[in-house]
Amino acid sequence: MTVPDRQSHWQTVYLTKNEQEVSWSQADPQPSLRLIESVAATPRASIIDIGGGASRLVDTLLRNGFDAVTVLDLSEAALRTASERIGPAANTVRWIAADATVWQPPQPFDIWHDRAAFHFLVEERDRSAYLERLHRGVRPGGHAIIGTFALDGPEKCSGLPVQRYDPASLSQAIGKAFEPIAHQYHRHVTPWGSTQSFQFSVLRRK
Repeated sequence: MTVPDRQSHWQTVYLTKNEQEVSWSQADPQPSLRLIESVAATPRASIIDIGGGASRLVDTLLRNGFDAVTVLDLSEAALRTASERIGPAANTVRWIAADATVWQPPQPFDIWHDRAAFHFLVEERDRSAYLERLHRGVRPGGHAIIGTFALDGPEKCSGLPVQRYDPASLSQAIGKAFEPIAHQYHRHVTPWGSTQSFQFSVLRRK
């Protein structure tokens, strides 16, 4: 899938569906929040949420005192939804409408969070492009928190194929520049009550 095709797909999703009509919706952004707080040295830690869309993670990070938050997503509509929901505090967030495979990190971050964006990159060239940005976008000693469908998770999401991982295969895909330090399996319950198996890996930039 080309970058324009990805952008068109996700823009359409967020323009035509509300929060309760997408499988990835979470009222409580766990385990992402817990994992971020476990590696954030202080609330001043710089955090980027890759593929954050209209997720409520940014709301919760702001309420918990984090003040250096960036959200990147393909869909301008998703970012607008999140920004309008948050209100005036949204002015403290850096909102970036871009594809993570072509975007250039302006600086390395302390924490790179990605819940269910990387697993959509099923072509090697897209994964390689993403990983180039990941390696530049996390400072030495910083952390990447990446959540994907687990091996027993769905084979598709939003009509698109995904690449499923366990902690070992994800670590191998990310590469030797990152050391795996923790992982967690998670059963996500969709708004209509079905369950999806995720795995979250925490990796430290060497």
